[in-house]
Formats: sequence, structure tokens, C-alpha cells
Amino acid sequence: MRQNPSFTMTDVAEMRRILDENPWMTLVSATPDGLVASHYAVLLDEDRDDLTVVGHVGKPDDGIHGLGERELLVIAQGPHGYISPGWYAPGPNVPTWNYVAVHLSGIPEILSPEENLRVLDRLVARFESALPQPRLMWQAPNDEEYVRRLERGTVGFRLTPTTVTAKRKLSQNRPEETVDEIIRQLDAGSPYADPRLSGEMRRAHDAMLAARLRSAPGEQA
Repeated sequence: MRQNPSFTMTDVAEMRRILDENPWMTLVSATPDGLVASHYAVLLDEDRDDLTVVGHVGKPDDGIHGLGERELLVIAQGPHGYISPGWYAPGPNVPTWNYVAVHLSGIPEILSPEENLRVLDRLVARFESALPQPRLMWQAPNDEEYVRRLERGTVGFRLTPTTVTAKRKLSQNRPEETVDEIIRQLDAGSPYADPRLSGEMRRAHDAMLAARLRSAPGEQA
């Protein structure tokens, strides 16, 4: 992912938030047979405060990816959407796409069966918890034999990234009045944008304005 200083994200807390709020991720490996991509739910490691993530793949995806033997790229895609040139001030303009993305890469550690079970249990609990009648992994009619048989069909992993690339391209290079208009248009509803995108834009621009205030001469008391 090509970086641009205007759009680079370096705040670990913000990257963790994006990872936590967008757990459906893409896993990419370069193999002797070419590139391989898979799609799985991935979570932050609850025992760490960095960008370490945990997840699993179903067999035989572990072998296809060479999991634990070669570098794995994990891509988290945050809110994104089409930005119309009609939302800018009059004049020549072209459309663009605003987005947030975090890329993590490194060689993952393979989890033990018991560690994998804990991650699988946490994954189920994470997504069932919002439902009116949650069905947790160890809940009847599932029994231990059934759950452990499911675990044997998966391979869990923990990735502590050695390379991190994060980007939020949210019109930070545009005048404030243009940003306000884009947010207004997104709030009105767009067929080509995640409804969360306007909130991400507000967050990014509030952070940028706060940073400018902190660095401005004479702002120190």
C-alpha cells in the first residue's frame, strides 16, 4: 500500500480500533504456486496491547498458505466509499475513494489446540453476544467431543507483525469547507459508501486540527 504523508496512520490506539471494529480480514501469502488469498475473522490478542492478532484458518488452508513457515499479510479494511467531484467547489475535479486500511505482515506462530480452542470460543462469543439468543461454542446441543472435532479441522495462529502499514485517506488534503460538504453528503446517504465513513472523516479531521493547535506558536500556556 503506497504511503502519502498526508494520509499515514501511526497511532497504535487508532489502528487497534480499526482492527477491532473490522474483524473480517483478508489473509495473503506468496507461495511457490503464486499468490493465495483467504478471508477469515481475526481478532486482537486480548493478552497484548500492541497490534498482535489471533485467528484461525480451516484445513487445508494452513498448508496452502504455508502458515507458520512464510510471511503472512493480514489486511483489515475499514469504512470506505466513493467521493463525487460534485461535492467539491465548482471547478475541474475528479472522483476519488476515501478509505481506511491497516496491513500487518510477519510470520505467524501456530497455536496449540488448547490456545486455538480459546480463540475459537472468543470468536463465537464476540459475534453471538449481540444476538437476542446467543449460541456460544460450548453451549448445548454442542458437546465437548463435537467442539474438539471442530477444532481439529482448523489451525489457529498468532501474528505479531514485523511490518505495519496503515492509511486513512479521508480528504485531509482538502479545505475544511469541502470536508464539511463531503460529510454532509455522506450523512444524507450514498449508495457507494459505508455509512460509518462520515464518522471516520470527522474523527480524522478533528485529530488533524488538534495536532495543528498543539504545534501552533503561542499555544503553550
